[in-house]
Amino acid sequence: MESPSVQTPKRVLFCDFDGTITADETFVAMLKQFAPELSAKIMPEMYALRLTLREGVRQLLESIPSARYPEILEFSQGKQMRKGLVELLDFLDGKGIPFVVVSGGVRGMVETVLGSLVERVAEIYAVDLDISSKYLWVNSAFEGETELVSKVQIMAQYAAEESVAIGDSVTDLNMAMHADLVFARDRLARYLDERQKPYIPWNDFLDVRDYLANHWQN
Repeated sequence: MESPSVQTPKRVLFCDFDGTITADETFVAMLKQFAPELSAKIMPEMYALRLTLREGVRQLLESIPSARYPEILEFSQGKQMRKGLVELLDFLDGKGIPFVVVSGGVRGMVETVLGSLVERVAEIYAVDLDISSKYLWVNSAFEGETELVSKVQIMAQYAAEESVAIGDSVTDLNMAMHADLVFARDRLARYLDERQKPYIPWNDFLDVRDYLANHWQN
């Protein structure tokens, strides 16, 4: 199979998972449940950009016993996805535009929540966990200077003429700063306001589909 960089699609949509595809921050909620004391200490530092995601998320995940991984997947089951995802995927399929999930969270959680929709996304990039030791061990093929999953590195694999990013929080900031078109909400919108980076506000994926349908008419 050809690599994304060989295929060079004209447009690619890169979408965050936690708090973006999911209606609530599932990964954050999991960390708070399985590493409550450390989460209370570390998460405010990450949101304030005083601690990198690479350092903070690694510390949190690697503090959780591997024996609890099945509970983590069970915790992910039945989490609500944001309205309009199927309709957006239908729209993108009609135009031959890849929908790529880029998550700073755990692959197993992403796949559990997406369920059968896994087959409809072009690729999932996320943190892989080694559960062979006493505590979870983080593996990431795209670890960056400040992120466990460098979304900018992943975007570079595709060499698209137009990159579209959808996100909601601190894990999406670097991706948003490098994307040609950004859909932002919640914390991400505030970070982009501070940096004077233009973005499109959105509430659900129907908003994204409708904007893109108009944006790509020409």
